[in-house]
Amino acid sequence: MNASDTSDTLTPASTPFSTLIRTASHEQHTEAETSTFMSDLLGGRLGVEAYARYTEQLWFVYEALEADTAGLAADAVAGPFIRPELLRRTALERDLAHLRGPDWRATLTALPATRAYADRVAECAREWPGGYVAHHYTRYLGDLSGGQIIRGKAEQTWGFSRKGDGVRFYVFEEISNPAAFKRSYRELLDGVLADDLEKQRIVAECKRAFALNTGVFRDLGEEFPLSA
Repeated sequence: MNASDTSDTLTPASTPFSTLIRTASHEQHTEAETSTFMSDLLGGRLGVEAYARYTEQLWFVYEALEADTAGLAADAVAGPFIRPELLRRTALERDLAHLRGPDWRATLTALPATRAYADRVAECAREWPGGYVAHHYTRYLGDLSGGQIIRGKAEQTWGFSRKGDGVRFYVFEEISNPAAFKRSYRELLDGVLADDLEKQRIVAECKRAFALNTGVFRDLGEEFPLSA
């Protein structure tokens, strides 16, 4: 089957939307996961300072994602995805207090790519619920999946207490069965109130979200280059 055949087959009319969005963004997802910075971080070649800096960048993205959950909860498209058990900002702030101290806000700075990412999330939250869903999906399902690898590596490499401060961002205490939760989330995607054209726009925004995330990793890689 050639590329055009795949594109013709994976259409909203013939494929569950959760499958379509996952398949269509696979290349961008892989690029983000295999970035030099993330590979070095997970490979134990970077210190805890790089992990702390990455955690700072996450705060800006989640601040944009969660700034107006009350307003988004009333929206017919985005509302079903606003789940209190997913919210991460408070956990991030506990992690940053542990990593940077009680005055962590005073030194908090966004990298240029992080600012672009957070600004795009905030724009979608204000103006385009379908786009917000794309960013919600790429972040939170990633946290529940690949994010657990980062948590395990952080506990192992830098001695954080298991599921304690420093890695709380990755601990979803109110989700007892992540696999079942992810299935229910995919059912929400399959039932999203959007026509085929809007679904294609959401898929495109999902790809953009992964690209924006990769940009953050690129900036972090420039800030934390490995010695030759």
